[in-house]
Amino acid sequence: MMEIYLDGERIEVPAGTRLGEILPGRDMRCSVAVIRPALGEATAESQEVRFVTSAGDMVVEMADPATVPRLFAPGLAERLRLHWQDRYAAAFGPFESAVRPARTPGRYERGDVILGCGGYDPARSYLIFARMRHTADYGAPADGGVIGRVVAGRGLLDRIAEGDRVIEVERILRRADRSHAVVTRDAALALEDGMQVVSYVEAEVQGFEAGEVDTRAARSVEHFLLSVQGGRFRVDRSSSTHIADAHLVPAKVPAEFSGPRLEGTITVRTAGKSSGAVYIYTQGVSASPAHTVVGRVVHGIELVRFAGDGDLLAIRVEPEQFDLVGFTLAEAEAVAGRRGVTLTADAAGGDRVVVGQTPATTLEVLAAGAVRVATEPADHVISITLDEAAAPRSVTIFREATGLKHHAVGKMPLVFRFEDVTLFKPKIGKGIGIIPENTPTEEVPAFTLAMTNDSRRGAGMVGIRATPNAEFGPTSEPLTGTNVIGKVLDAGNLAGMREGATVYVREVK
Repeated sequence: MMEIYLDGERIEVPAGTRLGEILPGRDMRCSVAVIRPALGEATAESQEVRFVTSAGDMVVEMADPATVPRLFAPGLAERLRLHWQDRYAAAFGPFESAVRPARTPGRYERGDVILGCGGYDPARSYLIFARMRHTADYGAPADGGVIGRVVAGRGLLDRIAEGDRVIEVERILRRADRSHAVVTRDAALALEDGMQVVSYVEAEVQGFEAGEVDTRAARSVEHFLLSVQGGRFRVDRSSSTHIADAHLVPAKVPAEFSGPRLEGTITVRTAGKSSGAVYIYTQGVSASPAHTVVGRVVHGIELVRFAGDGDLLAIRVEPEQFDLVGFTLAEAEAVAGRRGVTLTADAAGGDRVVVGQTPATTLEVLAAGAVRVATEPADHVISITLDEAAAPRSVTIFREATGLKHHAVGKMPLVFRFEDVTLFKPKIGKGIGIIPENTPTEEVPAFTLAMTNDSRRGAGMVGIRATPNAEFGPTSEPLTGTNVIGKVLDAGNLAGMREGATVYVREVK
């Protein structure tokens, strides 16, 4: 048998086990990090240690490499038993240390690891794990005594209970040593004894901690939740300090929470050509006015460190996005109930679809514990599919103009109906070029969705034609002026729509 660490959990598997066998439900498009045991100098210089406890494992990044050898003092782990705990922290010890207590309170964040002492006596020192943001006097030095931060297994902080103890303290792979790590999608990769496998990244958003909600960064956090709503982080760019996902660029994101970009910090760029890109930092850099902090990694930082351009990473975020737009009213009520949120709708009964919600952001909804939704009868909402592969730029423009970039339901005004043609005029920003793209050369089928390109004066007009036509496109322009972007799935819903109406469209993916 072999011992493997799978996302921080120690498991035993038969010799010869392949990667895919321990990750049976994995999305095969997503990369995972596989890390071999580090040897020699690479291990000696490590700044990370694994605390193997009776309740599970935690990985702590030490603030000072000089601190690491002290944790390997003979017999230290045997003395690290849970001595006391409360809602704010859990303390293991006692043991003797050289701490010099300052007799002043310090301010701590969830995940901080503090070296303090009881009764201001260094002979009764403790390792204290902060469970939530708080201020306390732990008999720590004047600098607060924070010697590290939990970077993996942070959920264990809430599960530690009476009788738990530290079984072992282990050094693990140093950040800069890539010779022992591989990021792969190969399910046939043979595993070796002692390997670490990191299959996903887990993050907490700014303002959401231990059940408390702070809405100061609500809008920028919402952009981050939108970016990863499919549970995927696309590595469009990797560097020595960060990885970035730019699939929502450009986007307007407010600068709401400035702070240092420490390892594991997640930010969104708020200015420049990459506005809207999401960054995860693998090395600390100073704060920037062009970046707003939206969260932090609590598991899987190793996967982030070693990921490269083109990798797709599985990511889980707490809390998950609360966006009811696009749900039927019955579905929205079920989601709200599951998450403990009181829902009020503008109408009751019937087959209705949610087209708007207030508050608009996840953190504001969770802070209020209530949400109001605007709905429309289902037969007033048109379902469409968009052909992003054939017309990527035109589809992007359409989503931006209708609101489909941000929600499952968008809207646009119906401006003209004539015989078999229905025309819409979504609001497209000035200077946005609609290049000819996916222009048809043969008969256009009925209920094709199309946009007029810049070769015609009516650029930006969106149209649907109820009958096939080999000469003119859905916007009544020649085929060379027509960009086909998708099709309408429930054409019957168009019949009752009149000029001047706001038409809601729901994208089916």
